[in-house]
Amino acid sequence: MNFQLFGAFLFVTTILILSPGPIVTLVVATGATQGVRAALATAAGTTLGNALLLAAIALGLDWVLANAVAVFNAMRWTGALYLIYLGLKAWRGAGRESEVAPLNRRIHFRRGLMVALTNPKTIVFFTAFLPQFVDPKL
Repeated sequence: MNFQLFGAFLFVTTILILSPGPIVTLVVATGATQGVRAALATAAGTTLGNALLLAAIALGLDWVLANAVAVFNAMRWTGALYLIYLGLKAWRGAGRESEVAPLNRRIHFRRGLMVALTNPKTIVFFTAFLPQFVDPKL
């Protein structure tokens, strides 16, 4: 393993993960509305999601590239259906006052994990970014 390439990859990945996007927005919003512990649970979920995503891309880069159109279409339609579901849920609940119960840490962790795993920007970026740091001699 080339530790210089790996160190450079970790450094650049850390900077990119900390830059604003859906993951950072989710963690900040969760922290602002639910508190530090909820934000930490969300951050743990997003960290695991990014690690799983990187591992999947590293191990299955050929498959991802060969099936990228189908994968991204499936993600697009899943996201569209989820947005329709959220819209219908909000429309049905419009005008009703309700108290929102605080969510437990498991839900925050799961939410962070799902945001990290389904972030198409991250998938496309890591798929294009990771091969630059792979040493072909190994």
